[in-house]
Amino acid sequence: MFKEVVIKYNDLKLNGHLTYGDDVKAWVVFAHGSGSSRKSKRNNWVAKELNDQGFGTFLFDLLTEEEDDIFLNRFNIPLLAERLIAATAWLINSVDYKGEKIAYFGASTGAAAALMAAAEADSSWPIFSIVSRGGRPDLAEKSILNDINAPTLLIVGGEDGDVIKLNQWAESQIFSSKLVIVPGAGHLFEEPGALDEVVKLTADWFLTHLDQPETREDIIHKSLS
Repeated sequence: MFKEVVIKYNDLKLNGHLTYGDDVKAWVVFAHGSGSSRKSKRNNWVAKELNDQGFGTFLFDLLTEEEDDIFLNRFNIPLLAERLIAATAWLINSVDYKGEKIAYFGASTGAAAALMAAAEADSSWPIFSIVSRGGRPDLAEKSILNDINAPTLLIVGGEDGDVIKLNQWAESQIFSSKLVIVPGAGHLFEEPGALDEVVKLTADWFLTHLDQPETREDIIHKSLS
């Protein structure tokens, strides 16, 4: 099912769309990067591949068109994280949601928003995993990264220069995280086969952690038992 939706947030309306089948393994909520939107070709392609593997997907606009015209809004990570939290709350309270676990997929600056949202969201929400594609996790700040419980996969292109170093630092700050560098890929993963690798890594990560402990305390308890 493909469903266009409108998220009412304060006095704003944010457009989005849900795609899901009869039996949803979990929901993946997307946070796009600077200058992009729910219409992002790359994120929609990743979403379609995840749909084929039984995940429901939710793509939405983090900013209105008027807000996006103000360039600095694209890098206002607290604002973007606030919108992602609002969209997650909307999903949880929608008729389409049946109690499934939720994951975040963030790209570029959207990855920082996803990390901040995961750290600041209601602790009762079943956020079980995060994937960052070509992300700028450094924009979420160290204290935020230290508070993240959900297992986090950081995917970076091998040709993405300083972004690799930023993600190496982020890996050292996030409690349960893994960095994977895709050889020959740039920041946008436009090279042949690069986005295919992102999809494979993302699906494997979500499936691996879908039935794993969700909190820092659970993970520590499991490691000590």
